[in-house]
Amino acid sequence: MTLTNVATFDSHNPATGEVITSYPQHTEAEVRSAVATARAASQMWRELGFRGRRKVLLKWSTDLLANVDELTALVSHETGKPISDAKLEAALAAGHIAWAARHAESVMRTSHRSPGLLMANMSATVERSPVGVVGVIGPWNYPVFTPIGSIAYALAAGNTVVFKPSEYTPGVGQYLAQSFADSSLLSDVFTCITGLGETGKFLCESGVDKLAFTGSTRTAKIVAATCASHMTPVVLECGGKDPVIVAHDADIKRAADATVWSAFSNAGQTCIGAERVYVDERVADKFIEKVLEIAKDIHPGAPGHGKYGPTTMPKQIPIIQSHIDDAIARGAKVLMGGSESVKAPFVEPVVLCDVPEDSIAMTEETFGPTIAINRVKNMAEAIELTNASRYGLGASVWSKRRGQQIASQLHTGMVAINSVISFAAVDSVPFGGVKDSGYGRIHGPEGILEFTYPRTVVRARFQLPIAFTSFSRTSGNDKLIVGVTKFLKGRWS
Repeated sequence: MTLTNVATFDSHNPATGEVITSYPQHTEAEVRSAVATARAASQMWRELGFRGRRKVLLKWSTDLLANVDELTALVSHETGKPISDAKLEAALAAGHIAWAARHAESVMRTSHRSPGLLMANMSATVERSPVGVVGVIGPWNYPVFTPIGSIAYALAAGNTVVFKPSEYTPGVGQYLAQSFADSSLLSDVFTCITGLGETGKFLCESGVDKLAFTGSTRTAKIVAATCASHMTPVVLECGGKDPVIVAHDADIKRAADATVWSAFSNAGQTCIGAERVYVDERVADKFIEKVLEIAKDIHPGAPGHGKYGPTTMPKQIPIIQSHIDDAIARGAKVLMGGSESVKAPFVEPVVLCDVPEDSIAMTEETFGPTIAINRVKNMAEAIELTNASRYGLGASVWSKRRGQQIASQLHTGMVAINSVISFAAVDSVPFGGVKDSGYGRIHGPEGILEFTYPRTVVRARFQLPIAFTSFSRTSGNDKLIVGVTKFLKGRWS
């Protein structure tokens, strides 16, 4: 892709504010050119077949892991997260690439359907075809793992991909695309465009065959509306207000430890991280005691100096501040930290208790290292409060005997029982939410099928003596059709 635009933007180290390097702001013409080039390459990529694509993707996964130190250093530099966290993210992403590569063929295999007794002379099959060119708009909080959930599965299904990374992590996006090109020796199958929000808008309007977006619910609605005007289907993975439910029979020590990690790791910048806890009042004091005991030794800092890093996106700082202040003003009890914990670009851990359910700390995504713990009388109340949220992404349930029963009543796309965010690491299960947390799925068979469309093929194996689709059809034929349909009522099909 030839660049005609000279406008650039800077990538910064969020821990220090220093400029890392500059990247081009791709114009509308350049974005359309990238999509056109990807479309031209799609026939070749599709003709490689499942085995050919599997070979390419498995090699890419292997090469990413072989160079994991280089990739994770870049992730840490652009996001401020610890190297260890970046390495875990990259390893999980490489695993998803390999899973998609190995399972695309079986997931997309042509299925044979029963035509039913009335159409017994027909052979009915459903084929799965790649949609064509997939646009992916990725986030900054997990700049490898999250977009790979769309990129790898779209590629495995036979699509080409144009990727627009977050303006906060453009280097990671370029690295991923270049690493694929270097590994596969294929150009234009997976390309990266960089820029600000306007570049993302150009991608939505570019004529891609499907677009996968990860980001805030507010932005997702804009993306969906823009794509709708071009009849472009979308996959939206948006924010969450993920709950942790702790029953009286839970392993309190493990629940507290996992909740603290889920809430504070990556500076709380995890869409499936814990933000609110509903704990049975019978074990609440013990749970809170354990949380505070663990959290007291956790502090932020630059990579190598803190358990988690800075707030990557500066404009999130006042949002975190407002959530803390609003909760306190409404009567929440401060168990650790408080308003003074916000020390941009870092935020110290904040633990609140008895937070009013109508405070923004309980209704809106905070995306910071804060946790709100509220006591409940029983699990019925915990379930009711969980489901009252406009979000429905993930949840965590802690109970030795009732975990499955509680989980099945939650209005969320994913639930981890006696663990946290484990569903993200299981390659074979779908990832996504409901309500304001979005729609569509990545990962697992559903993640592959998301980037395909079904083609129904019905073939006449032999001709019936009665022609139903003919102007010569008689009233007797009509009576026969109605009578058989009444008798069958969907049986034998």
